[in-house]
Amino acid sequence: MTRGETAGTTESGATGPGTTGPGTTGCRQRPVPRRLLAAATRLFADQGYDRTSVQEIVAAAGVTKGALYHYFGSKDDLLHEVYARVLRLQQERLDAFAEADAPVERRLRDAAADVVVTSIENLDDTKIFFRSMHQLGPEKRKQVRAERRRYHERFRALIEEGQRTGVFSSATPADLVVDYHFGSVHHLSSWYRPDGSLTPRQVADHLADLLLRALRP
Repeated sequence: MTRGETAGTTESGATGPGTTGPGTTGCRQRPVPRRLLAAATRLFADQGYDRTSVQEIVAAAGVTKGALYHYFGSKDDLLHEVYARVLRLQQERLDAFAEADAPVERRLRDAAADVVVTSIENLDDTKIFFRSMHQLGPEKRKQVRAERRRYHERFRALIEEGQRTGVFSSATPADLVVDYHFGSVHHLSSWYRPDGSLTPRQVADHLADLLLRALRP
C-alpha cells in the first residue's frame, strides 16, 4: 500500500474538475491513493512527467492538494509508485513461478511470458518509467534500481539452474540471456497497440518461445 493508505479510504471535500458529471460517483468511491495514481498515470503518459503539474493531478483525481501530500508527499513519490506497483506485482509472480514444483524449463517459460503480459497490461506505467526514470530524485532512483536488480537476479537464477543441470545451453552467459529477453520487454511500449493483430498472450508466447529456443542445447 502507499503511504498512509488504508483499505476503502475515500476523500471528502473533493474539488476541481472531475468531481461532477457522468461516472463521477463511482470514481469518487475508489480509495484516494488509487484515484491519484490513475490520474497521474494518465497525465504522465499523455503529456509527460515534467509537463504535468500537481494541480492538474489533483483536479483530475477530484481531490485536494492536501490529500496528495498526505498519501504521497510529492509528485516524485507518485512517479516512483507508478512503476513500483507494477514491479511489485511482477516480483511476486516471478517468485511464485520460481518456487513452483515444475521443471526449470516450464518455470522459466512461465516467468518469461508473464513479464510480457503484465508489462502490456500496464503499458502506460512501463512507458512512463522508461521515459521519466531519470527525473526521479537520487534516492528514489537508487531504490528502483535495487528493486529491478532483485527481479533480474531471480530471473537469471532460473537460467543458471537450467545451465547447471544441462537443460539449457551454457554457451551464452546468463546475464546476456537476461538482457536479450528484457530488451524485448522494454521495447513493447514503443510498438505494441491494443487494437493490433496480436493479443498480449500471443506476444508473450512468441517471446517466451524465442527465449527457450535460444537456450536449448
